[in-house]
Amino acid sequence: QVRLVESGGGLVQAGGSLRLSCQASGLSFSSGAMGWFRQAPGKEREFVATIDWTGITTYYAYSVKARFTISRDEAKNTMYLQMNNLKPEDTAIYYCAARELGEARTARSEYNYWGQGTQVTVSS
Repeated sequence: QVRLVESGGGLVQAGGSLRLSCQASGLSFSSGAMGWFRQAPGKEREFVATIDWTGITTYYAYSVKARFTISRDEAKNTMYLQMNNLKPEDTAIYYCAARELGEARTARSEYNYWGQGTQVTVSS
């Protein structure tokens, strides 16, 4: 059974930082791409960042580029999202997602598995 468990969310002031983690189990972590998405109240779930199976290719949403960094640790079956210079508009539930295929993708439909999400709240 595939499990994706996010952690690291919380309340932070604008300009602060958080690091989200996604612990994966039950899948071939090293061969699949991973991604982060987020959903703010009243809005659709949107792409944030993705990383391919090698850890070399990454893509970011324009709104987070240069502030967020996605990475993965094969030894720990864990993906990370380092979020710096957070803004109130970053407030959302952040979801971890996994693909069975290795190429990084930005569309929700390309992902096979999803975590339950972790809340990130940025106060102004």
